[in-house]
Amino acid sequence: MSNNRKIIIAIDGHSSCGKSTFAKAIAARLGYIFIDTGAMYRAVTLYALEHGAIPSGIADEERIEAMLSDIDINFRFNPKRGASDIYVNGDLVESKIRTIEVSNCVSAVSSIGAVRQKLVAMQQEMGRKRGVVMDGRDIGTVVFPEAELKIYMTADPMVRAERRYKELTAKGDNVTLEEIYENVVSRDKADMSRAISPLRKADDAIVLDNSHMSVAEQMEWFDKEFARVMDL
Repeated sequence: MSNNRKIIIAIDGHSSCGKSTFAKAIAARLGYIFIDTGAMYRAVTLYALEHGAIPSGIADEERIEAMLSDIDINFRFNPKRGASDIYVNGDLVESKIRTIEVSNCVSAVSSIGAVRQKLVAMQQEMGRKRGVVMDGRDIGTVVFPEAELKIYMTADPMVRAERRYKELTAKGDNVTLEEIYENVVSRDKADMSRAISPLRKADDAIVLDNSHMSVAEQMEWFDKEFARVMDL
């Protein structure tokens, strides 16, 4: 599939509904750049955790804001994975940012205005030349409201919890399904109720509920929507 015209594809939606997997597949198919904005917020959260700015699970906004200038985030392509890994100040943190500890704190960190301001500016610069697929919570509403194709992904909370549970236990993490489900539900509430850039469906976004869809079925759905947009 090819087209000389490059567009921005914005994918927003709930946690653990496969946004990044979907976005990576789209980018690979189109030869676009994939930018995992959720990983960027997780990277800041990890840095804050490692530097004592989230004592007892409570984000210290002033300390986190003060350390933002010390955090350099970049992506490097990993040929073994066929995808990009995320680095913080030169250190590979791809696996560290996926822990339940980071998951439990990322919503609080991502709700801090200064954090969002810094990362949104970085994301907008990354997508300036178009030809990008970006997933997150506010891509189609805040980062790229002009995106030509906006997708809002969702799935049943328990289905998302089961997917996340399988992913974490496959890595050897000691977690329970109940713990993951509670995290999914609490993150939904936090993401949709925060004062700054809350998760919401853009007016012109297309909803994709993948509760009972295979990866192949999702890509078939995408191909039709992409063709529609490119024909406009």
